[in-house]
Amino acid sequence: MDEGKGAQSPTAKGLDRRALEYSASVGYDRRLYAYDIAGSVAHARMLGAQGIIPADDAGQIVRGLEEIRDEIEAGKFEWRDDLEDVHLNIEVALRERIGDAGARLHTARSRNDQVATDVRLFVMDSCDRAVDGLRGLQRALVGLAEANAGALMPGYTHLQRAQPVLFAHHLLAYFEMLDRDAARFSVARGHADELPLGSGALAGVPYPVDRESVARELGFSRVSRNSIDAVSDRDFAVDFHAASATTMMHISRLSEEIIVWSSDEFGFLRLPDDFATGSSIMPQKRNPDVAELARGRTGRVYGNLMALLTMLKGLPLAYNRDLQEDKQPLFDTVDVLLPTLEVMAAMLPRLSLDAERAASAAAGGYLLATDVADYLVGKGVPFRDAHQAVAELVRYAADQDKPLAELTLDEYRRFSPQFQEDVLNLDVRASIDARDVPGGTASGRVSQALDEAKKRLEGAA
Repeated sequence: MDEGKGAQSPTAKGLDRRALEYSASVGYDRRLYAYDIAGSVAHARMLGAQGIIPADDAGQIVRGLEEIRDEIEAGKFEWRDDLEDVHLNIEVALRERIGDAGARLHTARSRNDQVATDVRLFVMDSCDRAVDGLRGLQRALVGLAEANAGALMPGYTHLQRAQPVLFAHHLLAYFEMLDRDAARFSVARGHADELPLGSGALAGVPYPVDRESVARELGFSRVSRNSIDAVSDRDFAVDFHAASATTMMHISRLSEEIIVWSSDEFGFLRLPDDFATGSSIMPQKRNPDVAELARGRTGRVYGNLMALLTMLKGLPLAYNRDLQEDKQPLFDTVDVLLPTLEVMAAMLPRLSLDAERAASAAAGGYLLATDVADYLVGKGVPFRDAHQAVAELVRYAADQDKPLAELTLDEYRRFSPQFQEDVLNLDVRASIDARDVPGGTASGRVSQALDEAKKRLEGAA
């Protein structure tokens, strides 16, 4: 490789301009600069400490790389498209600054194990940021639940009113989903936590490298055990995409409920002015754009997972240039996931629950039908018989256009002689507090669940 402005990648010499432009990745992989420089600094220090290159050269390399990093962060670094990628841009800039010493940096290293290291560091960092974002969203859910601790709402199956529940109990279902998501990102981080440097192009390197010292400096807990696998593995990126896709699916489900509940048809929620938009022609509109965009962008994250899986599925060992295509989907998933977690955590505390309307929906209709069946079971009626009797009772009430609360005892007794005066005492609160089992919607259980959720968040901090 020639020094100076005319320097080119060894792989780029003689390439047609169109081929060079087609294969260049510096337009997007420059985003890895901090990880690339950190890896190079650790590698140079190790080379010097092992006597593989002169210690003075190692010192010059480290200082030069730190200067380049500062220039990039200050926006003063000149990125060159003709140098293909982030690695060559930094390496050529280093040689221009310190001369021949810079040419020693690539000793005992290939771009194959170099880029694998960069991507692993990026994924580890992104996993940490995702977990932080999830914890923020969980705190927002707990806060909204506590602010509406006694509020009632109808629980749904098939989007049909099913049984009354506490609003806080419903929100805590999402807390549990996000807790599993955090665990998935922790697993993905653990899979990424393995140093590839020292694997070379695919077979290892013929130098007395100290891989463990490089791993320690970069924050890896272990070194890779097979050089071929190390340079070709992107399973850890698949894990990150899969965790992101599941998280976005959960956020999309929450978004869907915010969208539905804030509609006039439901009217359970009111959106804050600074998280809703109006219509260009309809002045009355309050559109749930943030929730809709989160729901819509979920598809992008799914697509990125499929793009990576499809790219990997036919690759022979070891490195293939196809692997360059892992970065744009990865960056895009990060750029969807992290802001979505942040904006949802900011919006949730600003939602206003119409507790009266939600409670009215929970009390109306036939949501207590299961409780009526359970009442008969308490009187000794087998459950299947009780179920049949209450089904007929509900059909009768619907034909009479009466909710259960308006039926008389005589009307109840048409369907079972076991009905007594106390059946008229069944109400929404009694229904909710009857579910006094671990994980149930009874007020005491939900209060305990909120306390436990806060403790779990404190423990995760």
